[in-house]
Amino acid sequence: MKFKVEKQEKVVLISSHVEKLDALCAPELKAELVMANKEGFRNMVLDLSNTRYIDSSGLSAILIGHRSCRDSGGSFVVCGLQPAVSKLVSISQLDNVLKIVPTQSEGVDYVYMEEVERDL
Repeated sequence: MKFKVEKQEKVVLISSHVEKLDALCAPELKAELVMANKEGFRNMVLDLSNTRYIDSSGLSAILIGHRSCRDSGGSFVVCGLQPAVSKLVSISQLDNVLKIVPTQSEGVDYVYMEEVERDL
């Protein structure tokens, strides 16, 4: 399994278990993100701690997750960016679009904080 999906009450945690998020495995990530959203989950945390390299197809998959959460009124958080991945995200200026936090637990905290704010 390339991606571990853990569905909680208000958030889906998706952990990447691939070293390279490229054209070979990006479609699987896209499918996981779309399926979770279609099942009614509007909040997702994507943990890329184990991913050391990403290409444009990987970035595209991440943007699909971001868009689907945004369009359904939820939050999409990316965490655990390794230096090379962080550099590419920054070069492509996605750090201005995505919510990026250091750890998965901070991502979950961010999602719950956003949920509380939406309920106010």
